[in-house]
Parts: sequence; C-alpha cells; structure tokens
Amino acid sequence: MVAQPLASTALITGANSGVGFELTKHLLGQGWDVIALIRSDFPGGEPAVGAARAAGRLRVYTADLSDFAQLKRALQAIKANESRLDVLFNNAGAAIGGIASSPQGREMHYEVNTVVPYIIAMELKPLLVRGELKTIVNTSSNALLLLKAFDLDLLERPTAYKPLSGPYGASKLGLSLWTQALAPALRAEGIEIRSVNPGGNKTKMTNSAHFPLWLRPIRALFFSHPSKGAALIDDVARGSWRGTTGVFVNRGRATPTRFVQHGPAVLDKVRAIYQREFLGQAA
Repeated sequence: MVAQPLASTALITGANSGVGFELTKHLLGQGWDVIALIRSDFPGGEPAVGAARAAGRLRVYTADLSDFAQLKRALQAIKANESRLDVLFNNAGAAIGGIASSPQGREMHYEVNTVVPYIIAMELKPLLVRGELKTIVNTSSNALLLLKAFDLDLLERPTAYKPLSGPYGASKLGLSLWTQALAPALRAEGIEIRSVNPGGNKTKMTNSAHFPLWLRPIRALFFSHPSKGAALIDDVARGSWRGTTGVFVNRGRATPTRFVQHGPAVLDKVRAIYQREFLGQAA
C-alpha cells in the first residue's frame, strides 16, 4: 500500500470568529488540516466546519490564552497529539475598552497581544521544524503606526488608556518589534516569521462598544468582510512573501516600524517572562 501524503497543517489562534474563522474555512476548503486554539467553541450553522471536525481535519483545543495555566495545558495537549505543523497563525488578540490585568498581573493587551504569541511560537517550534513551510504569521495592526513614543515599562504596565494608540497599539507594536528581532535566529533554524496588518474588517472587535466613535462611519463605509483580512494573512504565510522574514506587512508592502531599536529589549522581556513564569526556570 502506498502511504498517503500528510495534509498540510495550520494552527490558528482565535479560529472561531472574525478573520480567524474565515481563515479556518478558507484553509479547510483547500484541503488543509486546521488545529484551532480557541477560548470558546465554533458557532453552529457551518456544515463544512462540522464535517471537517467530524473527519478529524479540524482539531480543537481550548484555553483562555491570557491564563498561563490554561495555555500550558492546551499546548501540552497539542504537542502530545499533533506530529507536525506547517504554519502557525498567531491571530487571536485582545482589544478591550480600558486597562485590565491578566491572571499573571500584567496588562491584558500586553499579555495577549505581545507575550502569548511568543510563548506559543516557542512551545510549538518543534512541530514547525517537522513541517514543510515552517512559517509563523503574527497578526498585528496598523494602529502601531499611530504611536508617537515608546516606553518598555509602559508597554507592560500602562498608566492611561487611549483607543488604538494606547495599550492596544503599543502591544501590537511590541509584537511586530519582537517578530523582527527574533527573525534571524529563527531563520537559522529554517523558520520564517512575519507580522501583518489584516486591514479594516467588519468583526465583533470592530463592532464593539469601545471601538472609537470617529471610526464607526469609516467602518460602515470602508471596512471589508473578514474573508478579505483572512486572504491577506494567508498571502503573507503562503504567497508572495515566501522567503522574506522579519517584516511587518501593511497594505501589501513591507512597512518600517518606528522604535525598531527597542526590538531586542522587547524580545528579551518576553523571553524572560516565558522562561521564568511559563517554564519555571530561574532568571
């Protein structure tokens, strides 16, 4: 009997809503297997998603990503049950209308948008090395371009809230900064990493009460169905950006980020949190 080739496999955080849900359906439609790391279950009413799940092509692991205890259990289960991974889509994010703390005591935007994607990447790196594409795509935001100043201490513990250009934009900047800083080391292991702005999409996040009032007319007129954002993210993973690493892709172009000199410090910070709090290693 001739062995059947293994299906390409992607892991998507936040796979059950918005852009992540559209990306999940898109990849399943192209014959991929999808590993979903999500906080709550998939919505009903999608026969193709249900069929993929019943066939074992959509495999679901649940965790509140802001809670390291839950995240650790989910990642351990993934590593125990999955054999390889072609693309990791760090897509889930936090956008809340104020400042809140994670179970570990850090500001929630920073924890979910900056720290957790690094932890997931490091924990799943052995699976990526065994895959074919060996690619990480971090979902960022063009809100990072609004920042006029950057302070590493305020990134972790902000003292004031502003929509977009406050903790949310700073946390997405932190994500793109460590993405760039880590890229050379990952390339040496055969792994490519990029961050991407998926554009304005009509999702629950952009329809929430804390979404800026001045942007709501723009959302109604110009924001796209989340399938467009999913296509942008997929292109950054599997399309024209293959062979390029460390870049922030915004509106189809590699876009320089400000404060790039702080990238190594952001990387050192998230690495220290991972080692000390997630792995329990001494600093």
